Amino acid sequence: MILVTGAHGNLGSAALAALRAAGATATGGSRTPGEGMRHLDFDHPATLDLTGVSTLLLVSAGYAEDDVVLARHAAVLDAAVRDGVGHVVYTSLTTAGDHLGFALAHRATEHLVRTSGLPWTILRNGLYAELFGSLLTWTDRGLESPFADGALAAVARQDLAEAAATVAATPTPHTGRTYDLVGAPITAPQVATHLGAPHHTIPLGEFRRRLLTQSPALLPFQPPMAASIATAIRHHFLATPSPDLTTLLPHPPRNPLPLAAAAVSRPS
Repeated sequence: MILVTGAHGNLGSAALAALRAAGATATGGSRTPGEGMRHLDFDHPATLDLTGVSTLLLVSAGYAEDDVVLARHAAVLDAAVRDGVGHVVYTSLTTAGDHLGFALAHRATEHLVRTSGLPWTILRNGLYAELFGSLLTWTDRGLESPFADGALAAVARQDLAEAAATVAATPTPHTGRTYDLVGAPITAPQVATHLGAPHHTIPLGEFRRRLLTQSPALLPFQPPMAASIATAIRHHFLATPSPDLTTLLPHPPRNPLPLAAAAVSRPS
């Protein structure tokens, strides 16, 4: 049986749906499980029962500070070893993202995966096209962003879910492989043109100021993460494509441009 962690999240739920659509025997795990799912709370290792799991699709539990994320991942990997899981597939961060504010937890988890003694595959996921669009801001003069003309090799979340499902369904050919799953480079001006609006660049300092003063819903660790994304895109560090996604999908990767455009929040 295949077990997908974070099954109530966007990526986990899409991967679980893709597995089931392909006829795989798969279930989800969550701290708030739905019907037929397993209760998995990474913060409480005693709840981690992975008996009967042939392949664990470990969706990164990255919504926390690094020390918390690493403790969660270490706990589930310990449970995987204890309970005899046959293969671990981990959703990590694109190779070009080593300088991002949330890269360390991914690279440290990759080390835990590789040294666990279990067969493994690492999926280094690129940044979502949907995330790119959500970081663009509508104003009375058009779209604003801190990205200037910098490009992001953006990827559709659904494509990442389907690639993860492909690997999890038949993991043996992918044992010991690390895939860099990114999409076609797009820019903020291209998104603006797609929407029929002009694009204006704001300084990185202004973007950070807005994150700190105008986004009260953000948790303390999130503004530095978003700021690191902005400066990396602006300075062309995340624009390099890779053929790996194409090798795992049964269809051409989705065009990230309309997905990014659809994710831009229009003013009410």
